[in-house]
Amino acid sequence: MNMLRRRALLLATGALAALPLRAALRDGPVLPPEGAPELVLTDTSGRRRRLGELLQGRVTLVQLMFTGCSTVCPTQGLLFATLAARPRAVPAGWLSISIDALGDDPARLAAWQAKHGAHPSWQAAVPAPADVDRLSTWLRGVPVKPGTHNTQVYAVDAAGRLRWRSTEQPTAAQLEQAIAALGSA
Repeated sequence: MNMLRRRALLLATGALAALPLRAALRDGPVLPPEGAPELVLTDTSGRRRRLGELLQGRVTLVQLMFTGCSTVCPTQGLLFATLAARPRAVPAGWLSISIDALGDDPARLAAWQAKHGAHPSWQAAVPAPADVDRLSTWLRGVPVKPGTHNTQVYAVDAAGRLRWRSTEQPTAAQLEQAIAALGSA
């Protein structure tokens, strides 16, 4: 097999291998909106709170993260901190949920937020280890490989219902549009 044909075959194989990953990503409107599962999370003050309680009362954007992540989580933390500090017509909340239920605790979450610029409207919490996959599946819309996360952001309306999933690595403008759309709904 000549070198050019071998490269073409390798490229085609790589492209096909990436297809299931994109197909598994669900983004856009969530129809019908999905209520939050009955889960209890521990926030940065050590208080145990129902997920629904953390999400109700205002549009809330949610991300999955863990404090030991050195790739995408710091970038998303900075995005959440920056957007949380912006004034806007529609009040919004921000919730970072750790998928490292064994390694992250309230102190680590609080330190992670402080490192990126904590804001009063930005909360962080961690579920019980047994609830991580169920929470990830609810947000992402498909069963997930345990312990994995992505760079999507999830928008929840003031009633605590999941209404929108972003694409990977959403821009600040996309998140602002989601807040505005859900705030006026």
